[in-house]
Amino acid sequence: MSSSSLPSAFQIQHSISFSRSSSCFPSSTLHRLRSARLALLLNRSTRRSILAMTSAVGEARMKRIASSIRAIPDFPKPGVTFQDITTLLLDPMAFRDTVDLFVESYVPGRSKICGVEARGFIFGPPIALAIGAKFVPLRKPKKLPGDVISEEYSLEYGTDKIEMHVGAVQPNDRAIIIDDLIATGGTLCAAIKLIERVGAEVIECACVIELPELKPLEANSQITNLRTDFSNFKLLHYRKLPNGIWLL
Repeated sequence: MSSSSLPSAFQIQHSISFSRSSSCFPSSTLHRLRSARLALLLNRSTRRSILAMTSAVGEARMKRIASSIRAIPDFPKPGVTFQDITTLLLDPMAFRDTVDLFVESYVPGRSKICGVEARGFIFGPPIALAIGAKFVPLRKPKKLPGDVISEEYSLEYGTDKIEMHVGAVQPNDRAIIIDDLIATGGTLCAAIKLIERVGAEVIECACVIELPELKPLEANSQITNLRTDFSNFKLLHYRKLPNGIWLL
């Protein structure tokens, strides 16, 4: 059962109100419906049960997502544990849970979903389709065929760039940036600067995984300085144990 299948108090109230207004019911039936509606609204334990079921379903979804992500030690170099989301993609239910949890956090009206290369291209398009937004790819240098604008950012050794097509994002657009993982936050900072340079508003950066041991909060403080109303939505938080193992 998904959380979307659970009837809310409003849904049930609306359903009963609609039924009561129908002339096809005898007065005795309408009286019972009216009493049932009142009982539902007053029955706090019922409402608490619905909320508890919703919470339990949410926890089950998060566990399913976490268990589907594979950790690969010493990749791409010794001492690094790679969080592999390709195993999540092999689990249709976990993949759907991941997309749904993002979608449930947003409301229609966000004009652009901007996916960071490369795994932001996996999660971004289904989220965009679900909320009726346009998808914009943010790519590495020399990958886009048209005119581009770019933003440079620092790496541990050297620099890199992120680019998008001119005109893909317009002034006053409201954008959400999507990626699979936030480590230091450097790429997300560059993506925000790039989008805001054209006069759009970045309302959120959303990632599947956060590695807090790599100090993304330091990068987040830079992001917050760019926009004081910035929010950062992450599904899973991993921490590193003394033995080098990453634990949810």
